[in-house]
Amino acid sequence: MLSRENTLLVVVDVQGKLARIVHDSEEMVDTLEKLVQGAQILGIPVVWLEQYPEGFGPTIEEIARHLQDIQPIAKHAFNACDHQPFIEAVRQTGRRQILIAGIEAHICVYQTAVGLQESGYEVQVVADAVSSRTEANKQIGIEKMRTSGVAITCLETALYELLRVARGEAFKQILKLVK
Repeated sequence: MLSRENTLLVVVDVQGKLARIVHDSEEMVDTLEKLVQGAQILGIPVVWLEQYPEGFGPTIEEIARHLQDIQPIAKHAFNACDHQPFIEAVRQTGRRQILIAGIEAHICVYQTAVGLQESGYEVQVVADAVSSRTEANKQIGIEKMRTSGVAITCLETALYELLRVARGEAFKQILKLVK
């Protein structure tokens, strides 16, 4: 089970035009925005990635506006684990459980999730907060992650697992967020 004290959220490459053309883009962006907000309510740190930002552009505003206190980590590797600044950012959090979300599910999300899993982290992909240009590619990415040992979760499962109880201010805020 995820715990607030040990979980980190990794947001992968939700940038520019690509973020607007992936399968079910609006739903994925809405879910990812709620995931980022939920992480903040629960005190979960976020590591934010951008793939080749000089080419793909910046993270879309719906997501970036919730991450103003942190800087994105620019990368060129599909597997962020091959990029030392990412590895250092993850290590500095001291967290061992990682929620991962973003695009594209079958490329950067998949490779990074498996790279983290192979590095000894407990990784869960938030299936309703990932996408690819086609639904088939998204499903292939999720299946490849699953067969590599990455757990599959969704927004509400992850947030309520982190909450543990249906009481308190955090519960009220999460309830409002997901309804």
